[in-house]
Amino acid sequence: MKKESYQYFRLENGIKVIQKEVDSPITHVGMVVNTGTRDELPEENGIAHFIEHTIFKSTRKRNTYQVLSYLENVGGDLNAYTTKEETFFYASVLNEYFGRALDLLSDIVFNSAFNTKDIETEKEVVLEEINSYKDNPAELIFDEFENQLFAGHPIGTYILGTKKSVRRFSREDILRFMARTYHTDQMVISVVGAIPFAQCVRLIRKYFGNIPSHPRDYRREPYQDYRPSHIRKQLRGSQTHMIIGRVLPRYNDRKHLCATLLNNMLGGPGMNTRLNMALREKKGYVYSVESAYAALSDAGLFTIYAGMDHKNLEKCQEMIHDELHKLRRTPLGPLQLQRAKRQLIGQTCLTNESNLTEMLSIGKNHLLYDEVETIPELLAKMELITAGELMEMADEMLDGEQLSSLLYI
Repeated sequence: MKKESYQYFRLENGIKVIQKEVDSPITHVGMVVNTGTRDELPEENGIAHFIEHTIFKSTRKRNTYQVLSYLENVGGDLNAYTTKEETFFYASVLNEYFGRALDLLSDIVFNSAFNTKDIETEKEVVLEEINSYKDNPAELIFDEFENQLFAGHPIGTYILGTKKSVRRFSREDILRFMARTYHTDQMVISVVGAIPFAQCVRLIRKYFGNIPSHPRDYRREPYQDYRPSHIRKQLRGSQTHMIIGRVLPRYNDRKHLCATLLNNMLGGPGMNTRLNMALREKKGYVYSVESAYAALSDAGLFTIYAGMDHKNLEKCQEMIHDELHKLRRTPLGPLQLQRAKRQLIGQTCLTNESNLTEMLSIGKNHLLYDEVETIPELLAKMELITAGELMEMADEMLDGEQLSSLLYI
């Protein structure tokens, strides 16, 4: 059984730790750094993601093979990802190799060599990743839409960067970016596994306690002045891709839950969402339709995506706006509201049944908050949401006059 509580401590250098003890043969541990694409200067576009790639190549005491084999030789796994706002390095190992995982994470984050040869090799890998992305309009449209919404702001830049920017990167550029943005008071070590708290503290002190303190000395530029915009692009393809959405303010906890519930009803992961039932199941107009709500540290992002035959474009647009209008003007009945809550509660519990997913989630949340809500605490708050609150959120979030659009025709 999982213990529904988190334990915390902070190293003298500012690195925060959050831990949850569970009964499992596997421990998941990661380091999340509060640094992403939005922290790049214009000439650095893509460097946060590029660092995520090259950081695994070699360190001052390990070559590439030794880095990649250190955990894999004992059946472990090492991975990473980059977003607009954070970079996460993480590992999954048998409990007995928890110290080994900490050793490697500390080594790659703080002692990577960034050899010129490795940098040049990894440039080719990232350039191929950019080519692959451009060949998939269903993925590319999301990045281009964010660039459209956040035009002129660092949040809008591409995570992968451009071919031109990636080709420019040097070892000096990487070290300069990390010195400016990798700060110990903006790092969290997250652990979910069967490691007792005292042992967890002892081992983390061993591998991270001697890292020099390096606090952040700048604030991110907040995003302001969202204005709706509409763009159509001609692409050669068999399908039309459409995305609509908007920038939202940063919500408090209660409004964030309302927005999450509303999005889940409209076009979340379930097959019985309003958009999927209306456009796909009843009419067969689309192969894929979904909505998403994401919270950034100082803003929110709401999107609806649909892929369809061009002849169905206008009908799909009308039906999507009709569903938005219903949510804004028709309150949910008690049974509808309870059913929507039960669905989101079940999805939340299923997602957090994965210890790896929970480790990633609590690490990211602890970057922003002193304490992280447990699942029972979160579900108790969700139960308090009223139909009136949900309709108020819909009226704000789904206002058609405030929505932007991007079409690939």
